[in-house]
Amino acid sequence: MKTATLSIIQERMPAGTSEVSHYHQRAHQFFFVLAGTATLVVNGVTHHLQAQQGLEVPPLTPHQLRNESAADLVFTVTSQPPSHGDRILV
Repeated sequence: MKTATLSIIQERMPAGTSEVSHYHQRAHQFFFVLAGTATLVVNGVTHHLQAQQGLEVPPLTPHQLRNESAADLVFTVTSQPPSHGDRILV
């Protein structure tokens, strides 16, 4: 789903991969794990999320999603407003 005010995306992250640490100026995000184990570092605090667990990331908060496991990570990320074009690398 993608509108001017909301984006919901399902993603797959292969084992041993990660995104770069970043934050969003406007987007408020919620990460929800569907399968696998996510390592989500939010403002320097590491969270390990299992299937059916989620975590909120407010705007202006540095975060990095990692898959440190040996299996694929499948998750959704909900962004309000959409985060495209709103990413600032840390």
